[in-house]
Amino acid sequence: MRNQHLAGQPHSRREAICRLGGTFGALGLSTLLAEPLAVQAAERTAPGWHFAPRAKRVIHLFMNGGPFQGDFFDPKPALAKYAGQRPQEVNLRTERATAGLLPSPFRYEPRGASGLPVSELLPQLGAWADELCILRSLHSDNPNHGPALYQMNNGTITPKRPSMGSWFLYGLGTENDNLPGYVVLCPGRPVRFAELWSSAFLPAQFQGTYINHSNLDPGAMIPYLKNAAVPPDQQRQQLDLLQALNREHLAARQVDDQLETRIQALEAAFRMQTEAAEAFDLRRETAFTRAAYGSGHFADACLLSRRLAERGVRFTQIYYGNGQPWDTHTKHDEQVRKLAQSIDQPIAALLNDLKQRGMLDETLVMWGGEFGRTPVSESGDGRDHNHYGFTMFLAGGGVRGGIAYGATDDFGFRAVHDKVHVHDLHATLLHLLGFDHERLTYRYSGRDFRLTDVHGRVLTEILA
Repeated sequence: MRNQHLAGQPHSRREAICRLGGTFGALGLSTLLAEPLAVQAAERTAPGWHFAPRAKRVIHLFMNGGPFQGDFFDPKPALAKYAGQRPQEVNLRTERATAGLLPSPFRYEPRGASGLPVSELLPQLGAWADELCILRSLHSDNPNHGPALYQMNNGTITPKRPSMGSWFLYGLGTENDNLPGYVVLCPGRPVRFAELWSSAFLPAQFQGTYINHSNLDPGAMIPYLKNAAVPPDQQRQQLDLLQALNREHLAARQVDDQLETRIQALEAAFRMQTEAAEAFDLRRETAFTRAAYGSGHFADACLLSRRLAERGVRFTQIYYGNGQPWDTHTKHDEQVRKLAQSIDQPIAALLNDLKQRGMLDETLVMWGGEFGRTPVSESGDGRDHNHYGFTMFLAGGGVRGGIAYGATDDFGFRAVHDKVHVHDLHATLLHLLGFDHERLTYRYSGRDFRLTDVHGRVLTEILA
């Protein structure tokens, strides 16, 4: 009967789908996956490594809004000495009007065998100082959230370019056909939203899969995950028929990227119904492990990132919260105490968990925001955006631990020594994943594009 229909085509494709009765749950899930979210092709479509990788996956702890470098890993005693003054070194243009130097009230202590100075705000993470590679001299091109978010994620201050996660997945391919290779965890909507994990002109299967984990029920995080009304074998039969119709339709159209993506999405959705439910279910963790990570949306995301990493997800990006929580234009010290308390235990637990499971050496953990904040005050007790000099850290995945690389000026405003542009960061990340950033390219609109555009150098000094 099915073969007769395919041969004679008495019904349109739309009519045939309607005749399935609307009971195919994977169809609903595929709608979420096909266009704004990522799907994985069944076959590996990656170009392949250029050389032996040091890391197989990346977990990006993204402090959206921008933390102040002087509060955490870049002590500046000169801020207290010259408090309230405005030396020429800090007379730089920022987004808003600022006043005199504003000291950080938080003390630093040398931690670990390396003696790396870490703020009192991070007592548990400080115990992992010997695993941390602190980059103190980051700088970028724009002090506004939107362009800075694009540059940190996409390599340019404008949209319509593939995100770094899409480039990672394009190069690495997927380790697990039953899960997305690129997952974005955020309990709400970050500024600029889906453009930050878009695949742009790369094939659609390399987009990021956005998961709102504010409700930890896997069915709430991934709508249409379950279809209890139809048994799996019947779903498989329905999918086979639908895919045959889709491929026949695709053959008639010859080239249709959106339809090809939908075909892949249906397959991925069917497979995800079993494995994704397990991967995103934190109830399967022991009470001891849950307690080790602590509570809150960021702690939950850190634990989810470990579960995803051990199941083959290549890139997990954790946005700290809805909007831009680290954007402390007022009451900076008060806000940063709370923010630091909510990240300290979960990050330490994540590093410990990865280490105990033998995964840290192959997992690159990255922390930071789209830029930093000024050492001068805004509105008396706040700090404005600062793209001239800011701090990030890397851990695991082939980097040297217990070191601080680069430096800002005496007040922590501008990168002055061993400066690291965002392009350099991206080049180094790709190197650690086994790629020459100048050779990992994709031809589009008559030219070869890459994550680092025409810039970037690998920070060989920080490689283990």
